[in-house]
Amino acid sequence: MFGRFRKATIHAGPPSPVATAMLFALSITIYTLADPDVGLADDPKARTIMVRVDERDDGDDQTSNLQMVLIDKRGKQRVRELRSFSKDKGEDTNSMMFFLSPADVQDTGFLTYDYDDPDRDDDQWLYLPALKKTKRIASSDKSGSFMGSDFSYADMTDRPLEKYDYQLLQESEVGGHPVWVIQATPIDEDEIDETGYTKSIQFIRKDIDVAIRTKIWVKKGKRNKYMEVQEIEQIDGIWVPTVMTMTTKKGKQTLHKTILRMSDVKFDQALDYDSFTVRGLETGP
Repeated sequence: MFGRFRKATIHAGPPSPVATAMLFALSITIYTLADPDVGLADDPKARTIMVRVDERDDGDDQTSNLQMVLIDKRGKQRVRELRSFSKDKGEDTNSMMFFLSPADVQDTGFLTYDYDDPDRDDDQWLYLPALKKTKRIASSDKSGSFMGSDFSYADMTDRPLEKYDYQLLQESEVGGHPVWVIQATPIDEDEIDETGYTKSIQFIRKDIDVAIRTKIWVKKGKRNKYMEVQEIEQIDGIWVPTVMTMTTKKGKQTLHKTILRMSDVKFDQALDYDSFTVRGLETGP
């Protein structure tokens, strides 16, 4: 949901990299309309909406600065600064990000090949400078936390439309904007195991086809995640979520929260495909 802001934060499935974030009074009321234990058949209208979300214009390549704020249940904050790059390669997308600060994560790099083919597993690598070692992220590890945040490795890529059933639950409003409320349910256990999520409910703004709020049911630990886009800007004609949150809760208790801020967003930067390699990951920005 996040490393690749191209679509990661606006998943067709549960959020990404983008994924792709807090509990709100209005959302509590609407979320309870759907029982996460009740399966719903695929709804053609809901699928058509999610196809539009997936296919909306998000630029061919992008660079940006990111700030990640990690907040524990006691309110203690840790701030991390990053630099992010992404580039389309046909129907696929390559993305890289590098941690710039603080010192304990400086030069850590993350590389993703997000494939359009639903039958092909996305590739991800994490470079750990202290060990001078690059670790490939296995499918079985993608439900784990990304660098201590509330985002998982699976949130860093789009989830294929083909792996979900969609149901239009109702139409509503968020922040004065009309939205569709759509439930996404994985069609098989493999997708649940990889993401760690059993269902999600997404609020899609009708005017711009962007998911601005999502509730996610986590498979383990009786937890839920809540993503909210707090600020969204139109940059070079493209809608970009520039501030978002992802909060992990158990019942009413907040366990952890991540705030993600994006700045200096630029499109069409003529990035080089050859930079998006494990060697490029280890070399740094």
